[in-house]
Amino acid sequence: MNDGAGAADVSVTTRTFKPGEVFARHSHEEGQFAYAATGGISMFTDEGNWVVPAQRAIWVPATIGHEMHMHGHVTMLNTFIGPRAVQLAALPSHCQVFGVSALLRHLFDAILELPAHAGAKHARLEAVLLDEMSGMPRLPFSVPLPQDLRLSRACRYMLDAPTQTISIDEMARLANLSRRTFTRQFREATGLSFVVWRQHVCVLEALSRLSQGASVKDVSVDLGYSSTSAFSAAFKQLLGEPPVRYLSRYRELGAKAC
Repeated sequence: MNDGAGAADVSVTTRTFKPGEVFARHSHEEGQFAYAATGGISMFTDEGNWVVPAQRAIWVPATIGHEMHMHGHVTMLNTFIGPRAVQLAALPSHCQVFGVSALLRHLFDAILELPAHAGAKHARLEAVLLDEMSGMPRLPFSVPLPQDLRLSRACRYMLDAPTQTISIDEMARLANLSRRTFTRQFREATGLSFVVWRQHVCVLEALSRLSQGASVKDVSVDLGYSSTSAFSAAFKQLLGEPPVRYLSRYRELGAKAC
């Protein structure tokens, strides 16, 4: 007997995208849990920017407008989740990147393969899937975007070409603000200093490129770090491990999923 969400509360679909493809701004009546089986995704909303490497997923609550940019050949498994199921999965009211367990990946595949008339089995798999989702680890793969148009314009410029070399003065000029006003308003709008925000943007951009096979050396140079060691230290500060160790663990997880 299933006294939780009904089978109609969860549906899983799959879709592939080409490198560089953009899924234009849209929203859903149900929540969307987008899992990148291959490739990587950058997602933009009015509140922030998220990076989703392969073997990770992002939760997008219902009605939130979002735009997705694809990195590499992306295979995306989308799980659309109704209100009752959202509560059972303990999903937040804001966008969030999550780690995805091997069991959860297998549950996506199992639901995808079910025939249309398999209602009882779907309900059982759904119950396990929602329970597994409720324990997913949250990952710090996001940067806030200010809603002020002047600050937002400057931030979009930075996001289009992330680099450690862009200065506070340059950003203030892009926003048509004095340095002092820019730094004060930026911290008020994002909760971060610009220097910390810039570091987060560059590390998340690096994560996306490294997940696609770029070398640590090339990425550190392209993003304007003074040295590979400086880049590795910034990466470890945000993600808890230096890039080589992080990527090694990421690849091991990917191999287990195959």
